[in-house]
Amino acid sequence: MAERLTRGQLGLACGITAAAGFVDGVGFIHLGGYFVSFMSGNSTRAAADLASGDLLGWVRALGLVLAFVFGVVLASLVSHRMESTTIQEATAIRPQLRAIWLSAAVLALAAVCGSLYLLGAGDGWWFAVAPLIALAMGAVNATFTRGGEVSVGLTYMTGALVKAAQHFAALLRGSPNTVWLRYAALWSAIAVGSAAGAVCYLTWDLWSLWIAVLGLLACAATIRLRRPGQA
Repeated sequence: MAERLTRGQLGLACGITAAAGFVDGVGFIHLGGYFVSFMSGNSTRAAADLASGDLLGWVRALGLVLAFVFGVVLASLVSHRMESTTIQEATAIRPQLRAIWLSAAVLALAAVCGSLYLLGAGDGWWFAVAPLIALAMGAVNATFTRGGEVSVGLTYMTGALVKAAQHFAALLRGSPNTVWLRYAALWSAIAVGSAAGAVCYLTWDLWSLWIAVLGLLACAATIRLRRPGQA
């Protein structure tokens, strides 16, 4: 829940969400209307493709969903292992770092594949990009976990919009409430990130994935430099 995050954690969440939005903007154009981080959209797309007889599109959409789920599973296993072996407060940030590092590493691999394709190494590298990106976006959702479950979703913002609207309604009823701004900030981060990703893809094609890799590494660096207990 965004209201439980410190200011520093909220800033980190917005940074990761912006990077995820950037990647989704790149992937949406690259794949011609499929998503690499928004799996509700891919589920709808899969159903529509199946109904219209587009079996290739159906397989593509479901493949992205499966890659995303695998990323969540992999990052959750890694983070849980770190949580179970972490005792001192000074190392409590390691599960977060592992999820971001894993996502950045997989995304970097996707960027390498995209770069090889652009350099003329073959179409096979093109097909490898999308599932790797989806896997990376699934993995990054394990950054904020509580009790082994995701406490803040970073690549899907429909719930954040609902929360923002509910808290804003409470404000209109006269209840002092600024929580809606937190959820609005998360939604704004993914919206701005998506726009930036789309523009960069239209300018630099798959080379733009390296920008998202650097963005995730910057988020990891902020955790690494933050002192234990710092907001």
